[in-house]
Amino acid sequence: MIKTVDGINVHGTVRGDGPYVFLLHGWGSNQNLFQHIAEALSVAYTVVSLDFPGCGNSSEPDQPWGMDEYLHFTEEFISSFDPGETILLGHSHGGRVGIGLAARKDLPFTITKLILVDSAGIIPHRSWRYHLRVRSYKVGKALLSLPPVAKLFPTALNRFQKTLGSADYGAASPVMRASLVKVVNTDMEPLLPQITAETLLIWGENDTDTPLSDGQRMEKAIPGSGLVVLPGAGHYSFIDQQYAFTRVVESFLKIS
Repeated sequence: MIKTVDGINVHGTVRGDGPYVFLLHGWGSNQNLFQHIAEALSVAYTVVSLDFPGCGNSSEPDQPWGMDEYLHFTEEFISSFDPGETILLGHSHGGRVGIGLAARKDLPFTITKLILVDSAGIIPHRSWRYHLRVRSYKVGKALLSLPPVAKLFPTALNRFQKTLGSADYGAASPVMRASLVKVVNTDMEPLLPQITAETLLIWGENDTDTPLSDGQRMEKAIPGSGLVVLPGAGHYSFIDQQYAFTRVVESFLKIS
């Protein structure tokens, strides 16, 4: 399936029949990682997975996006199916998007249930080493962007950015790098108390990207939510503990 949303050619997959469930993947990932989840849920639901813009087979935005653009895009994508009511399952960045949508009151559809898996959205405490690294990066970027330096060493800035940035940052294109900076610096925590959908949080015990403490803070902030911790799992808890994860989600969605 290919849809055009906000000028983006979006690749997605639709499985099953019944109420809608939309699967929102993490940054730099794609819909393929959700294949076993989609297959399990499609026995009772219409399951729609997609590649976010700039991921998988979907095209990139023309310019860097922040959370407002991601939320508008996802709202438009979901609305194109006219679901009426829907369930969202979001991992990492997809969870961040799910939080933003579930906190809104003016959507053209109703989010009845929200499943946040090792979700991003809470800005971590920054150490002095982090701030020193950021300052060093800004100084290095400014120097390598000077016209004489850029002319003599045209690839130096790109190599510098890949070396000093995170793995996700280094693997991304310039547009997606700028988008990543925007979204990771958007604090979604103030939106958590506004979520009224029934919410399940699933976290890997050993997640180092979005630590378990983030899930615990979300559980306290989202009214009526519940947190399930998967022992021995990391940031990709739905892969590390695939069987347990699937059983938990099936129970939450009342799939026998």
